[in-house]
Amino acid sequence: MNKSPLQLARYQYQPKLPGMLRNGISEICVKNGNPTESVADQEKIKALFPNTYGKNEITFQKGQNTSAAKKQVVGVILSGGQAPGGHNVICGLYDALKATDKENVLYGFKGGPSGLLENDYLIFDDEYINAYRNTGGFDIIGSGRTKLETEEQFAIVAENCKNHGITALVIIGGDDSNTNAAVLAEYFAANNTGVQVIGCPKTIDGDLKNEDIECSFGFDTATKTYAEIVGNIERDANSAKKYWHFVKVMGRSASHVALETALQTQPNICLIGEEVAAKKMSLAQITDYIADSVAARAAKGWNFGVALIPEGIVEFVPEFSVLIAEINELLAGSKADDFNALPSWEEKYAFIQNGLTEASMAVFAILPQGIQQQLFLERDPHGNVQVSLIESEKLFSAMVKENLAARKAAGTYTGKFSPLHHFLGYEGRCAFPSNFDADYCYSLGYNAFMLIQYGFNGYLSKVSNLSKPAEQWIAGGMPITKMMNMERRHGHDKPVIRKALVELEGKPFTFFADNREKWAEETCYIYPGAIQYFGPTEVCDTTTRTLALEKA
Repeated sequence: MNKSPLQLARYQYQPKLPGMLRNGISEICVKNGNPTESVADQEKIKALFPNTYGKNEITFQKGQNTSAAKKQVVGVILSGGQAPGGHNVICGLYDALKATDKENVLYGFKGGPSGLLENDYLIFDDEYINAYRNTGGFDIIGSGRTKLETEEQFAIVAENCKNHGITALVIIGGDDSNTNAAVLAEYFAANNTGVQVIGCPKTIDGDLKNEDIECSFGFDTATKTYAEIVGNIERDANSAKKYWHFVKVMGRSASHVALETALQTQPNICLIGEEVAAKKMSLAQITDYIADSVAARAAKGWNFGVALIPEGIVEFVPEFSVLIAEINELLAGSKADDFNALPSWEEKYAFIQNGLTEASMAVFAILPQGIQQQLFLERDPHGNVQVSLIESEKLFSAMVKENLAARKAAGTYTGKFSPLHHFLGYEGRCAFPSNFDADYCYSLGYNAFMLIQYGFNGYLSKVSNLSKPAEQWIAGGMPITKMMNMERRHGHDKPVIRKALVELEGKPFTFFADNREKWAEETCYIYPGAIQYFGPTEVCDTTTRTLALEKA
């Protein structure tokens, strides 16, 4: 298999570990912290997790290793969407396991949780691991989105673990995957299987975050990748001086990716879904806001600009959420067949008009026809609108175009508006990890094995103090139940890890809010360029603007 010069060079990179993990396995001991409780719904969560709830937070420090010596056979899976650095979590886990005892074994279950159920696995060795060090992607064992949530599934996993002599499982995933890890850990404890479960926090969306998890892995690399592309687009816009670029970026349930990319590049417009929801902004208000920037820049002779749109923006618009709910109800059951049988869009439009409330029809009517049709053609397996497929970048550019035409007719706008569209998604999920993500992920994996060695179950591998050099990072663990609350899912109350949204009182957003008025009218673009892997620390090892502002 051919390798690029960068790939060959990255194989040689030695990730940096937190200071206390550099002492050597025999000189790492546990410091117990305070007992924990869930973020909300304490009595309900405690009742559901009697064996794993309320445990202490812990940190590792220099001291004599007091863990019981035994052979460890560990299984690992990658779960959910890809995020840069996943390979290094596995490499760190493998290196710590082998440094402790060469006889220890690491199983990689293929294709995510389904590999655990189907007993589809490989056993890692040095040669195989070395081909994936410091590389992007999840192709080392693949990933999947199968949920582990039923007693039958847990029993199958327990049996497969027993047959291989597995003593612990490491689940690398986002909020849903780590919720599943907590439930599986509770089952293993309740049934005395002797198998531990450790989670690792992954998602480029940045919404697996709280006072303990300062940053989910992959967020740094993905946002730097998007910022490079947005910076390139900004430079092109400032060169050609004739296009408005509408750029949609990943992050359906939260706007962390859009905000971080904006902090790195300073575009003219960046919508933040959480602010849209808090202010109950309508589509018309959002359109006016963007059009005001276009008009102000046109008045200075600048008929160009860049607008960032979070992937899930429409779900934050109250009137649009109501519209989606009504459409889902309108096409429930056999009514979808009746609708699809209508031969023309005109007849379908009349069907829609008869089925929606007056308020929702008013919202529907202002949408471009392409978006209207998209709402009815793209359905998920449950018959619901697939909101993530809505081309919101095209929606807003079309609405801005109409808005500007009205202004031109009224004599308040004389510029030219030529929109171009981009969607930055998969471009960032498997990029070569930045030095930060390479170090952070390796540390998470190495740390996960320390949690296993000391017998912890239902814990999340935790590395904090991330805004400082890696030497000062703090390694430890926390019970996954600490992050959980009860939420309504598919008609049932379920324990889940609470998603972290952009905090409108937080330093990253307030910095953005304090500067965006200037960015909207002036050309204040920053061009971050490509991720740097070699060179001065201040160029290669910096983390996100979000983390820098939060920890300033």
